Amino acid sequence: MDRTLAADLARLPELLDATRAAAAEALATLAARPVVPPTGKPHAPEPLPEHATGTEAALAAFRDRWEPRLSASAGPRYLGFVTGGATPAALAGDWLTAAHDQNSNSALDSGGQDLERETVGWLRELFGLSAAHSGTFVSGATMSNTTGLAIAREWLGERLGVSPAEDGAAALGPVRVLSGAPHSSIGKALSVLGLGRASLVPVPTLPGREAVDPAALERALADTPGPAVVVANAGTVNTVDFDDLRAIAALRERHDFWLHTDAAFGAFAALSPEHAHLADGLDASDSLCVDLHKWLNVPYDSAVQFTRRRDLQARVFQNSAAYLGPLGDRPDLVHLTPENSHRLRALAAWFTLRAYGRQGHREIVERDIACARALGTALEGDPALTLLAPVRLNVVCFTLAEAPTPERVAALREAVAAEVFVTPTVYGGTAALRAAFSNWRTTEDDVRRAAEALGAAAREIA
Repeated sequence: MDRTLAADLARLPELLDATRAAAAEALATLAARPVVPPTGKPHAPEPLPEHATGTEAALAAFRDRWEPRLSASAGPRYLGFVTGGATPAALAGDWLTAAHDQNSNSALDSGGQDLERETVGWLRELFGLSAAHSGTFVSGATMSNTTGLAIAREWLGERLGVSPAEDGAAALGPVRVLSGAPHSSIGKALSVLGLGRASLVPVPTLPGREAVDPAALERALADTPGPAVVVANAGTVNTVDFDDLRAIAALRERHDFWLHTDAAFGAFAALSPEHAHLADGLDASDSLCVDLHKWLNVPYDSAVQFTRRRDLQARVFQNSAAYLGPLGDRPDLVHLTPENSHRLRALAAWFTLRAYGRQGHREIVERDIACARALGTALEGDPALTLLAPVRLNVVCFTLAEAPTPERVAALREAVAAEVFVTPTVYGGTAALRAAFSNWRTTEDDVRRAAEALGAAAREIA
């Protein structure tokens, strides 16, 4: 063994203590650090070290060279994208994930995948899904949507008497994927799956809404008879609008289609009695995407994919090799996603669910919703800013009250980046910003600071 490696092994507890101390300091300063540090001149890449210097030197180099440039994305005022943090229990679970270093895909070494199945069962209960849904962990919403649409592709083949998994996507002929306001990952998934971005057919939404018009969807389904795929939205990115899932599912009485629901963060509405009606009908989905490193507050990367047709899922992703576990009626996880190697992502989710239960995570969801409403109210009362949509759940979509050009809106975002991070968008043709609340640390004090910073910067720009 290399002498430095052997020395690190001998000092491992001490080195882990030093790493723990560095992590604790980083987390303790989240609220005080710039949310996004000023962009400086990029470091010139250093050459690969030729000789070993050990973990202690690597930790010192990281803290000097890279840590100051990292954002406080785990903190309470990082409101860009839809980014959660990591609850204390989730962080503990993630550290143990690395320590135990499991590839949790095979019954030949089954502890990891059994833990994952238990965690999936808890999540199914959390979101009000029936036992007809089976689930697997994947890396994020994009992979969850891709996996769900891959199963939908095989369902289309089943209807047409072919198997895209065996014969290729071309065996399907033209495919229609209908959606009102799909997330960008849907087009990406269709490209990856060989169905093509052009197969995505936009369907009109309700007036002033991002929710699909069910009547328009029925007309689109009737336009070209034959099996199709419908992508429903349970929480759109800009305004967290929800399609009427029950109305869409009822259309299956007259039309033949697979219902895939993108509920990346909208599924968490089910935790709040006041908002659970928004997610009503999730269980009717044939496949379902939920992103866990958003509102479950587990570390990147973690999502779950549910489906009612595990048999088709295994037909797509089966991997036949003597050293792998069986396919059978209860397929090993290696047969259910694109990944042969699959870290024990479920452990962080297991920890946070085990530690805080339904009530603890309901409190996070409801507090974030209250914070979003408070920011919406504050911005609505500021003459320099304007809301572009109602605050339906946890996202505030807003812009400058006067001359909201892309350049001026970008200047507003950049001016407040050290105090609050928000991301750009376009809504109704207008350049805008969106603040998404999904972090377990965020409080009303953070809302006040964000509102004051946005208001002051907007007045300065005006």
